[in-house]
Amino acid sequence: MSEQVQEQQEVQPVFSIEKLYIKDLSLEVPHAPKIFLEAGEPEVDMRISTQSEQLEDEFFHVAVTVTVTAKLADDRVMFLNEVTQAGIFRLAGIPEEDRQLLLGVACPNILFPYAREAVSSTVTRAGFPPVMLAPINFEAMYQQQQEAAGNA
Repeated sequence: MSEQVQEQQEVQPVFSIEKLYIKDLSLEVPHAPKIFLEAGEPEVDMRISTQSEQLEDEFFHVAVTVTVTAKLADDRVMFLNEVTQAGIFRLAGIPEEDRQLLLGVACPNILFPYAREAVSSTVTRAGFPPVMLAPINFEAMYQQQQEAAGNA
């Protein structure tokens, strides 16, 4: 009986957050201080990318990089902010297909709110109005990446 219980415990899937941290954070305000005297609403562009790698048997590193660029109508950059929010996750007893889905969708969904807060905080501390980033559909992003990899 104890072997059966032990076997069931070994098969139980594990998904846990081991560590969340900012891996990289940068802010550039190339036209300061004169840029603060400019009037007009900037055009804000956001780019996002994710990457993951296996560290050890059950441990994976996942990072979400958010790059926000604000430009004036004359194409001058007001600010450029880049944040890489990362985490170490433990995934055990999970089939490979499900593991890839967790690394490509669930982990970025956990990391993104932290990255969004870091962007807003950094931009505000630089003297600009806060930037509120819209939620990201990481599932759709993951599916597009899978389709692109299948067509390549």
